[in-house]
Amino acid sequence: MQSPPVRRALVSVSDKTGLVDFARGLTAAGVEIYSTGGTRKSLESEGIPVRDVSQYTGFPEMMDGRLKTLHPKVFGGILCRHDNPEDMKALAEHGILTFELVVVNLYPFEATVAKADVTRAEAIEKIDIGGPSLVRAAAKNHAFTTIATNPSQYPEILEQIRAHGCTTLELRERLAAEAFAHTAKYDRAIAAYFAGQTAAEGFPGTLNLAYTRKAVLRYGENPHQRAALYAEAKAPSANVVSAAQLHGKELSYNNLLDLESALEIVRSFQQPAVSVIKHNNPCGAAVAESLAVATRNALAGDPVSAFGSVLGMNRVVERETAEVLSEPGLFIEAIVAPDFDREALDILTTRPKWKANVRLMKVGPLDPPQAALAYRFLDGGVLVQDADTLPDPEDQWKVVTEAQPSQEQWADLRFAWAIVRHVKSNAIVLCKGGMLLGAGAGQMSRVDSTEIAIRKAGDRAAGAVMGSDAFFPFPDSIQRAAAAGVSAVIQPGGSVKDDEVIAECNRHRIAMIFTGRRHFKH
Repeated sequence: MQSPPVRRALVSVSDKTGLVDFARGLTAAGVEIYSTGGTRKSLESEGIPVRDVSQYTGFPEMMDGRLKTLHPKVFGGILCRHDNPEDMKALAEHGILTFELVVVNLYPFEATVAKADVTRAEAIEKIDIGGPSLVRAAAKNHAFTTIATNPSQYPEILEQIRAHGCTTLELRERLAAEAFAHTAKYDRAIAAYFAGQTAAEGFPGTLNLAYTRKAVLRYGENPHQRAALYAEAKAPSANVVSAAQLHGKELSYNNLLDLESALEIVRSFQQPAVSVIKHNNPCGAAVAESLAVATRNALAGDPVSAFGSVLGMNRVVERETAEVLSEPGLFIEAIVAPDFDREALDILTTRPKWKANVRLMKVGPLDPPQAALAYRFLDGGVLVQDADTLPDPEDQWKVVTEAQPSQEQWADLRFAWAIVRHVKSNAIVLCKGGMLLGAGAGQMSRVDSTEIAIRKAGDRAAGAVMGSDAFFPFPDSIQRAAAAGVSAVIQPGGSVKDDEVIAECNRHRIAMIFTGRRHFKH
């Protein structure tokens, strides 16, 4: 099939980025431009010749612009099959011109409804009708019509028109696929808005999720599994998916999971904080007066497990921190941070033995944790819940033992409680001096998690505090903690044996806090 020459373009866009240069290029290539409303005025103000669609159709724009392009003389010129004699005969009989190029992007519905004070009437007026119809018509007829829905597409389209007077079928097919994805995403955003307006208990009747493929990964969790990374349209300002990779080899599926966990931990702290992630669990974490000290302490939490780990930091990485990371014996897979200064980048990319491959990920300034929904996919469906990201109200915490926590213990208990929610259940952590000393993760028995955390901490368990993501069903974990020298405990409470657990703490003069809130992480 021979590609038809591009004689005419219909242009009607909300986002005018790059439009003037594109239109000038089309005009220079002999393409006649037809346009509407604000787009026509914008082009005319730049001295670009434009024909008014209303003059062509003989039908004026009306209803505050709601009705502009919905006319047979427009859609006939877009949908006609150039190799179909009956189609071409109908055009001639009714004075319809062909449009071989359609340039359309849609009203900014998502940006409008994202405003906190948007009214329903304002949202409704940003529901585009003619735009999606034009896009779908041109995409359907991509055998003969080129559709542009994004300014990033303009250069390639213009290059082909300049070189050949037309576009290739391969390009038109690709642009059509992008166009249908564009209108589908737009419709999902509208559906989500209306579903949210009528949501029951905060959950819409229909769940519409839209993601754009960002990368095809080398493999998934294991080499025999295929994998890809998709980005959501309205992601948080600082996140792993949109982070800039400053150095290192390609990210793996597992790297991305660990980087997400590392960033999630440090985001919740005001002090300089560092997390060390291995197999999606923290094996080290620390807060300190400087990022360098926090880094050293976090890596010292479990030095064996820290080999080949992923690190998260909530401050810009500078020279002192980079010096710590370059010490002999370390091996780091990836680091995520708001940024890396010039000296740190120079050190991390030239000194360590692992310099060539370490992934350095810049996410920008970190916002505090935000309320959000979390999704878990099942065969045949998806679970949706509030993400467990917000801090707990301390005014609901209660000291339930005879012993009262000291000021120093209070600080460590807060730190332990902030960390244990990020450890897979059943979860136990031992902490001291703003540092994670040992973590027991993912065990079927809470006492097993307790014993693992104590073993990891070793002699450092003496005087440490213990955090548990859920209540203790029996006093056995407290008995083991007391034998190791644990001085205070923080846990949700709520067990039928709470009295026995409290009594065991009292026997060993261990202070214990009930938070009243569980933090399972399955």
